[in-house]
Amino acid sequence: MRLVQYNELESLVGTEVGVSPWHQITQSQIDKFADATGDHQWIHVDVDRATKELGAPIAHGYLTLSLLPMLAAQLMRVEGVQRGINFGCNKVRFTNMVPVNSRVRLRQKCIAVEVRAGGKQVIMESTVEIEGKDRPACVAESIGILYG
Repeated sequence: MRLVQYNELESLVGTEVGVSPWHQITQSQIDKFADATGDHQWIHVDVDRATKELGAPIAHGYLTLSLLPMLAAQLMRVEGVQRGINFGCNKVRFTNMVPVNSRVRLRQKCIAVEVRAGGKQVIMESTVEIEGKDRPACVAESIGILYG
């Protein structure tokens, strides 16, 4: 875990922040995400059919994206922050499928830090990698605003 002071965030620009530990995607997690979002497409939740036609059920792309806050929290802690908010993403691409029981991890590089709305807007290139695969599951420019 990388420790950074709020007043030193700008020093991260252009650097890799870190790589998270692996996180296994389970069918239970996929099913809960389907229930939470109402997206019950068979490729995600029909284990028998997805296994027969695709080799395994596939995690939702948005489930993969929703892991960013949890995985990012394992990379870096910023001291001197009163609060932080997710501000969104500039770009998101789902570049590979994530079969059930795959392990994923987050690799982040800081693209920019700018003063905004009384805080600091931090833009990260966030890449969700799949263990054993060359192509990542997701690449996004994620944006957070931290308030010191």
